[in-house]
Amino acid sequence: MSSKDSMQFTSVLVWFRRDLRMQDHTALSLALQHSQKVFGCFVFDQDILNGLPPEDRRVNFIQASVTALDSQWREQAAKTDSGLLVRYGQATSSIVQLAKQLGVQAVYTHHDDEPQSLARDAQVLGELANIGIAFHSFKDHVVFERSEVMTQSGTAYGVFTPYKNAWMKKITAADMAERRTAAKPGQLAAIPAAMRQPMPELKSMGFETVDLAALHIQAGSAGAQALVKDFEQRISRYEDTRNFPSVKGPSYLSVHMRFGTVSIRQLARLAYPQAIKGDAGAQTWLSELIWRDFYHQVMFHHPHAMTSSFKREYDAIEWEKGKDGKALFEAWCQGRTGYPLVDAAMAQINQTGYMHNRLRMVVASFLVKDLGIDWRWGEQYFALHLNDFDLAANNGGWQWASSSGCDAQPYFRIFNPINQSEKFDPQGKFIKRYVPQLAGLSDKDIHAPWLAKPLDLQAAGVELGKNYPLPLVDHAKARAKTLLRYSVVAKKKTA
Repeated sequence: MSSKDSMQFTSVLVWFRRDLRMQDHTALSLALQHSQKVFGCFVFDQDILNGLPPEDRRVNFIQASVTALDSQWREQAAKTDSGLLVRYGQATSSIVQLAKQLGVQAVYTHHDDEPQSLARDAQVLGELANIGIAFHSFKDHVVFERSEVMTQSGTAYGVFTPYKNAWMKKITAADMAERRTAAKPGQLAAIPAAMRQPMPELKSMGFETVDLAALHIQAGSAGAQALVKDFEQRISRYEDTRNFPSVKGPSYLSVHMRFGTVSIRQLARLAYPQAIKGDAGAQTWLSELIWRDFYHQVMFHHPHAMTSSFKREYDAIEWEKGKDGKALFEAWCQGRTGYPLVDAAMAQINQTGYMHNRLRMVVASFLVKDLGIDWRWGEQYFALHLNDFDLAANNGGWQWASSSGCDAQPYFRIFNPINQSEKFDPQGKFIKRYVPQLAGLSDKDIHAPWLAKPLDLQAAGVELGKNYPLPLVDHAKARAKTLLRYSVVAKKKTA
């Protein structure tokens, strides 16, 4: 629903979800404008958490970010009896119960266009309506959403470049403006004594503690702002550095964007002014923010694409299955493909929950077009392991690599993992970090150890098939097989 300036309430509950900050926060800003008293809450949703492994790093990040948000709320409220209401349970029932106990007139939150989230919000809306409490949600997670950027014929864009052009024509300062969240004295309400509860601990929710600091991850809005400040100094070099995994090129803000510990408007305000002045780095990074909006509007208009191919004819492809398919997939998951850059990238995600964007494309192409594995298997693996997992972007990326999605690469474009390695990790610095048993190889041999001379392998301490695997497939043969596999799509198009 959209905001209405005329709405006035005695008290409102702001439901924090993928927006774990107080600054530049649409729902909080509007709640402070529309209500005399404002409460805040967060629910560790069992419907989501029950499917995650005990060592999930994201739950650690969320818990740390919610703790920081609670502290920030208390500091701004200047009350010892204030803070967030934090619960562990089913979100639908928890929100309805909290709203009822607090006696608020409305619940404010932000849009979440994932299919399961839309169903959840529809249920909450209905249950709150039954007890006379309003439910209002607002845009916040993207710059433009849903049907805000459409073609002249009124349909959703299916190709990125025209979408980007329309996005750039539409954007105004107001779209990027900060949503003010300064509260009046006493406006951030005290929590009733009977409703005060300690922050749920990771152990009590079935999760293990992960050392985020060892992974160079600082949670909360403070962590996000430290990265923004650092990236401001490097954004002009982004275009030149972003594709090299051993170089400090990315912003590393993706996990903060995912959980909303930073405002997307702040990031647009950072990139846009420099981009329109011709700064190549800022232009490229702004394009990536626009890709994010693009994938979210695809998800909203084409929810079927979250579980099947956007281009439905690609569902006719016969993927490797059975024991052989599972064995290939398992080798890919464990970084045992015999292609060093692919294996190093998989070691990175398995050890840290992060993977460099260039490498996401390389490993996705390898899984789908070298090993012949269904893109959904890889998409689900990323969903389980990526700290910054976002359904719309993850799905969009995998369908791009598999050629089945919106504005995807042509099916005959197949990354050569050796060429990618030589081009983007020329000295093998990234490979040496994550596949240390290859560290003794020369800059030439490290990209394809099976082509190295036996004496050079021996000198480097590399025993193919023992301490490093032989290649699972021959890339040239795999490419020919993929073109044959994808020919069913071409036939369907001409039929």
